[in-house]
Amino acid sequence: MPDVCLYFQVHQPNRLIPYDFFRIGEHAFYEDDLLNARILSKVAEKCYLPANKMFKRLIERSEGKFRMALSISGTVIEQMQHHRPDVLESFQELVATGGVELLAETYYHSLAIVHSRKEFERQVERHLDLLEEVFSVRPRVFRNTELIYNNAIAAQAETMGFDGILGEGVEWVLNGHSPNFLYRAPHVSRLKTLLRNPGLSDDLGFRFSDKNWTEYPLSPETFADWLVKSKGDVVNLFMDYETIGEHQWGDTGIFKFWEQLPETLLELGGQWITPSEAVDLHRASKEYDCHWPTSWADAERDLTAWMGNVMQQEAIAKIHRLEEEVLAAKDPDLTHVWAKLQTSDHFYWMSTKGGTDGGVHSYFSPYGGPYDAYIYFMNSLADLQIRLKRLKEGVNGVPLAVAASAGGLKNFS
Repeated sequence: MPDVCLYFQVHQPNRLIPYDFFRIGEHAFYEDDLLNARILSKVAEKCYLPANKMFKRLIERSEGKFRMALSISGTVIEQMQHHRPDVLESFQELVATGGVELLAETYYHSLAIVHSRKEFERQVERHLDLLEEVFSVRPRVFRNTELIYNNAIAAQAETMGFDGILGEGVEWVLNGHSPNFLYRAPHVSRLKTLLRNPGLSDDLGFRFSDKNWTEYPLSPETFADWLVKSKGDVVNLFMDYETIGEHQWGDTGIFKFWEQLPETLLELGGQWITPSEAVDLHRASKEYDCHWPTSWADAERDLTAWMGNVMQQEAIAKIHRLEEEVLAAKDPDLTHVWAKLQTSDHFYWMSTKGGTDGGVHSYFSPYGGPYDAYIYFMNSLADLQIRLKRLKEGVNGVPLAVAASAGGLKNFS
């Protein structure tokens, strides 16, 4: 009977205002703060607050036998700090139970690893610092944005000191093997790879409320039976936290399902473990040789959700092309604004895919379409470039270095 490892992604992006082309250079406020606050509060009331309360109760009622993991992005922590500190406090209370493991990730939920190892390391370190500040926790396991993974990313995670990393169980990489084992990437010596079980995870994340699904309605008893009868060492159930109450609304019975599942599994002799416990309990028995970046997004399970068309490729290339100039300017506010524009959602909303995947992209987009997402992003980026140019030129056209040596940098915002 395999153990069961449960992990949820918690993330909210900063959505942009409809930045007018004719006002580029006039104002440096790119984010729709009211919209961000409204969506955060909506998700908090439907998901975060009731789910946190439920899982805290389940952990306490099971005396710690029910355990889980969360990966909470830096951007959503910032939003909670600014708009809903009560929601952040509920996450802190949940983590304080001792039954929740926090995972490391990129602070800005970005695709930095694809473009710059230096920026990737900067964002991961910043996220680690934030978790220590907010939760007094230093994670052992790394989870890259949207489970983006390959051999090089695993090696990088080991270099940064992590003991484990999460990835998608991609069929064309597994080549007939089960995701229900711990794996090891080539050329790493210690780090273990935990692979998402796509079938069982998607049963809860996507199919749960589908009335055309042959297993509808899914009961905790049936699902727990599937788990304990699975082959392997550990079944990894990885999904968005918003699956509970937001993507699967409360009236689908999703809360009642989760309320009963932990205890039902325990009664069948199953065991809940966290990713770190999986790393400690199970050996990496097989090699997972993943050359190309994979993810848990879209049918392709690759990077085309964010880099599949010319608009996406141009936008993401341009934002990363500014790295050297932005960091050289040594302006913390400008660096933070630049890094927030790296958040993967900006490029996700530019997707022009059709079919089911296209519908999912549209569902999450705050804009009228992918072209609006591209225009607002590029106009914001153009303004950022002007700010950067002005910063480099210094006060009244005096170069930065000269102005600094002359004591002329008194008001530079």
